[in-house]
Amino acid sequence: MSGSLYVVSTPIGNLDDLSRRALEVLGQVDWVAAEDTRHSQTLLNHLGIKARLISCHDHNEAERSPELVARLRDGESGALISDAGTPLVSDPGYRLVRACQDAGVAVVPVPGASALLAALAVSGQPSDRFLFEGFVPSKGAARENALRRLAGLDVTSVIFEAPHRVVSLLESLAGLVDADRELTLCRELTKRFETVRRGPVAELLEWVRGDKDQRRGELVLVLSPAARGEQLSEQDRALAKALLAELPVSRAARVLAAHTGLKRQELYNYLEAIDS
Repeated sequence: MSGSLYVVSTPIGNLDDLSRRALEVLGQVDWVAAEDTRHSQTLLNHLGIKARLISCHDHNEAERSPELVARLRDGESGALISDAGTPLVSDPGYRLVRACQDAGVAVVPVPGASALLAALAVSGQPSDRFLFEGFVPSKGAARENALRRLAGLDVTSVIFEAPHRVVSLLESLAGLVDADRELTLCRELTKRFETVRRGPVAELLEWVRGDKDQRRGELVLVLSPAARGEQLSEQDRALAKALLAELPVSRAARVLAAHTGLKRQELYNYLEAIDS
């Protein structure tokens, strides 16, 4: 194991989800780089692992990486973990991984639990293509613009959100999507009060408003793909109708595709539907 950095996934709730391989690696490495050493110490104590913990988080990763790379080049072995789940997924670590690769140090994945993939797997939404957005901006125009962009995507979107902001996020989405647009809310995955509920955005908004328990814990939201018409802004829909009044469907689709950047065939199908 000497001279390698192991990127180790840890449980997102249920401790039995730690793999046997992850347990062996954490028990054998010389040190463990962790986002929050206090949180990770509790996990290692529970597992009966005595490993030296080294803090590695957003605020010190750039400075800490050369030190850790030097240790690895001297023959030590190390593991990188996050507070929960798979490191680097909305968590620190990529700077350390890049530094190791640039220095010729082996970086070895030890896969396991991931809130992103767990939510996608149980969401009931299409999973052949998806976008992982992570956390959207917390407020202002940046937040609204991010949600507007997600509302127009023709692929499933996975969003992390803080519990105290979930109502405002659902309110914004409800104003951006069609009434039957689905979303799956996944809360406290693998934990005692795990919740998975799928339904129209407006329906889930009313449910979360009325049940304060749904505004607690870790949340992952999985938004279904936009229908063809939803990918167009209100202005573009108005333009589509104006084009149809003057042009055949095929020519209108060509002009609208050039204007929006969307696929011409999908726009043709949309225009044909509203023209019939």
